[in-house]
Amino acid sequence: MIALLSFIPCFPYSLSLPSFKSIEKLGAAGCVATLLHDAAMNPSEVVKQRMQMYNSPYHGALDCMRAVWQKEGPRAFYRSYTTQLTMNIPFQALHFMTYEYLQELLNPHRQYNPSSHMLSGALAGALAAATTTPLDVCKTLLNTQESFALSSLSAKQGAHRHITGLAHAFRTVYRLGGLRGFFKGVQARVIYQMPSTAISWSVYEFFKYGLTKHQHDKRRAQQKEAEM
Repeated sequence: MIALLSFIPCFPYSLSLPSFKSIEKLGAAGCVATLLHDAAMNPSEVVKQRMQMYNSPYHGALDCMRAVWQKEGPRAFYRSYTTQLTMNIPFQALHFMTYEYLQELLNPHRQYNPSSHMLSGALAGALAAATTTPLDVCKTLLNTQESFALSSLSAKQGAHRHITGLAHAFRTVYRLGGLRGFFKGVQARVIYQMPSTAISWSVYEFFKYGLTKHQHDKRRAQQKEAEM
């Protein structure tokens, strides 16, 4: 919900600016929205991913938040923030640009067309998700501080209390899984993102069409009253 509230307002605002029709500038709108979205959502992402771990020791969201705060401090909730931005800025830029490009191909007259909105949204989400999977793997490692990774590093290089920073996460993933390690879960990520972005764009276009039609009908009624 917060994601939609942050992304959607930036998109129509960008279209209202003079000469703001290029695909590149629409990508910039997605980047600006990402800065707002990630600042609010990063702590909840940390809690969600720690509770999703296999044999997670936490009994609920509040228990997880309390334990992380007490053991690792408040900085733990933003340990992956720069990685989150590094992943989500290109994700949303590519997502927005691909959607607009596909709309130009599938719906050049920009009419309300649910099938084209859904297909464009799904393909845009799939491409953006697949491209940014390596960054998502590193972000997940930073958020979860997965015990197997830490123990493996400790055995090879001495004690490591935490994985800190994007560069450290990249090195860890490469040492444990090689290049293939950066694309673990790519299919699941694409399958998750495709319906999510398809539904998001379909809902956005539906309400935009409904609100625009209502405004046009209201103006026509006012013009008829003025003529009478």
